[in-house]
Amino acid sequence: MAETAAGTLAIIAGGGEIPSLAIEACEEAGRPYFVFALKGHADHPAVFAAPHEVIRIGAAGRFENRARELGVRDIVMVGRVRRPALREIRPDAKAAAFLARVAVKSLGDDGLLRAVAGELERFGFRVVAIQDIVTGLLAPSGNLSRARPDREAQRDIAYGVGIARSLGKLDVGQAVVVQQSLVLGVEAIEGTDALLERCAALKRSGPGGVLVKLRKTGQDRRIDLPTIGAATVEKAAAAGLRGIAVEAGATLLVNRDAIIAAADEASLFLVGLDLDGNGTDAGHTV
Repeated sequence: MAETAAGTLAIIAGGGEIPSLAIEACEEAGRPYFVFALKGHADHPAVFAAPHEVIRIGAAGRFENRARELGVRDIVMVGRVRRPALREIRPDAKAAAFLARVAVKSLGDDGLLRAVAGELERFGFRVVAIQDIVTGLLAPSGNLSRARPDREAQRDIAYGVGIARSLGKLDVGQAVVVQQSLVLGVEAIEGTDALLERCAALKRSGPGGVLVKLRKTGQDRRIDLPTIGAATVEKAAAAGLRGIAVEAGATLLVNRDAIIAAADEASLFLVGLDLDGNGTDAGHTV
């Protein structure tokens, strides 16, 4: 665990493996924790084997009361969460007041998560980053796989970085697929896996495309950083891509060894981009 603190850590858990990594880190460090498993989103067995309560997204008052009972100081929000329609939330009085105050309909995903983090801090809690709980998650810079991008792939990566930056400024998505300087697809609400599945039907003949995944411009590094796992690599290979480029220091690699092994098995390149403030790679060939 990269950071230790007094008090119970509340793990607000969505889907996927990352909540289990937070649980494992707490267990190893002997830090008290409690999992709030988001109803309809949390799905990892470790979440339900740990001390937990299933809670729906709109139950803000229930969450605050339970967190105070448990002596929570810090909160980490991790895992996949499909953004619900307003009619699905069924907000309690506290959540309804929040929704009215922040004009939720006008916010993209990052804006909404920032607002949620701000609300939790208004309750008196501290929102922390998963990389402060679990060490070794952030992508390093440089080539991580045996395969390396050639000049055409480097051009596609550079073009993809520009597109991804534009998407991020609009708070739309974090990923884009580029092949031979053509944009095959951009990520929106469907997520990266669905983007890759969609692009599989759009690939052109010749050298395969690349997936570029970056954090959004100005994105809060404590919440919803770009994430890839071995399944991302497998879907990229199935879509006919030949590589993945992510933002170094701002992308979560879930089980890095497995990701690199999957990339090597598929002969895909995996590269961490050391981006400067202009969105260009500051230290590598792209």
